[in-house]
Amino acid sequence: MLAPAPPFHLNGLVIQPGEQVLTRLVISKLPSGTVIDVPVHVLRATEPGPTLLLMAGMHGDEVNGIETIRRLVRRELLMPLRGSVIAVPILNIYGFLNFSRDVPDGKDVNRSFPGFPRGSLAGRVAHRFMREIMPLIDYGIDFHTGGAARANFPQVRCQLGVDPLVDALAAAFAAPFTVHSALRPGSLREAAQGLGKRIIVYETGESLRLDEPGIEEALAGTLRVMHHLGMGPAAPVPSRPGIVCRRHTWLRARFAGLFRALVENGQFIKKGQIYGSVADPYGQQAVRLESPVSGYVIGLNHMPVVNQGDALLHIAVPE
Repeated sequence: MLAPAPPFHLNGLVIQPGEQVLTRLVISKLPSGTVIDVPVHVLRATEPGPTLLLMAGMHGDEVNGIETIRRLVRRELLMPLRGSVIAVPILNIYGFLNFSRDVPDGKDVNRSFPGFPRGSLAGRVAHRFMREIMPLIDYGIDFHTGGAARANFPQVRCQLGVDPLVDALAAAFAAPFTVHSALRPGSLREAAQGLGKRIIVYETGESLRLDEPGIEEALAGTLRVMHHLGMGPAAPVPSRPGIVCRRHTWLRARFAGLFRALVENGQFIKKGQIYGSVADPYGQQAVRLESPVSGYVIGLNHMPVVNQGDALLHIAVPE
């Protein structure tokens, strides 16, 4: 007979198996005195099992993950059959309120882990998360979105070939693309790995724009991960086989001007194919852009005005 699951101690609460709780982590106050807190959903089955973290809004302008978790909560899809789910729809409330990636001091929360209680605002947010939530979890999905005017095709990012449990988690999510991504210093994934926690990142769309197909992929992928971990019932079958890519590269503008793309996100392009052009705004010169590699477009810059060195196209090279 399995031992009963222990209670969770979170934000001063004792949360028992079988309970469903919404609590709020107080982070700080705005200069106006308004309290900034982070809502956290905790859903626990009576049967013991793993704890899965679902987190979005690390960057406040990345709304697709926020909408994904909102729908999962609203549709009551997160109560597990065994184990627990911790869902954080918006970690960076500051950025969300200001339509910004970062916190007001300009720092990136996802480069501030494990944080410091008396450090920068980003460091304090990271520290509170590490103190309250990280000790409780076993696995996690961190939802992200492309930057301003740069749209990502639905993809999972993780460090492939290092931890079989991470590889299995990515395979269970079954996004259209799974892309190898090394750990970045100060990131949530790096901090989690140091503690033996497994977290994958899901990316789709661009900031401040809802990407409906990408959100639907996120919903289905999350349910597949829950099923894989024994936490949920049978989940939607992927509509197509996923593509694993260990190599990827950004193609950058060699000239400044007006960028016009001739390809679409998710499209396969061949080496030597013309994928767009950059023209001066006065009608005197236009340069056609040729891809130096064959691969899939997994990121596309929709900004028509580009500077030299700007990222235009993200190409993933399949195995």
